[in-house]
Amino acid sequence: MPAGGFVLREGKDYPGNLTPFVTVTCVVAAMGGLSFGYDIGISGGVTTMPPFLKKFFPSVCRKLLEHTPIDRYCQFNSQKLTMFTSSLYLAAILASMVASYITRKLGRRLSMLLGGMLFGSGAIINAAAKDVAMLIIGRILLGFGVGFSNQVMKGASSAKF
Repeated sequence: MPAGGFVLREGKDYPGNLTPFVTVTCVVAAMGGLSFGYDIGISGGVTTMPPFLKKFFPSVCRKLLEHTPIDRYCQFNSQKLTMFTSSLYLAAILASMVASYITRKLGRRLSMLLGGMLFGSGAIINAAAKDVAMLIIGRILLGFGVGFSNQVMKGASSAKF
């Protein structure tokens, strides 16, 4: 059975210091995972909100408000809603597959900038969305940004820019 703990000893095992560069590198690496986790939390909450469902997924909203018997395994039986949710994750998988090749060609800085620009443009499209197609396109761009950034951040957190 795994266990953990601390060993208290005198002296310093690691001779290095916590420099501003090390701190910034750790924060940048954490932001890649934070953007992905934040999206998981937000999209899960938004897809159960009646105003969101009424605007973009009216058939799901009707089922929810009619109190029809709901399957516990598949509460919202809607392919459009499933596509909305899963499009980010599928795009993130695809982006992480090509990000290493692009990073080798462009370098880490430009690759992180590209990932940030993709994420930002996806956020703007989602904020301005008028229909489900715009939502899915925005989520795909968000997914490319998240997958790209997460792939690049892993290398950037262990190497100097």
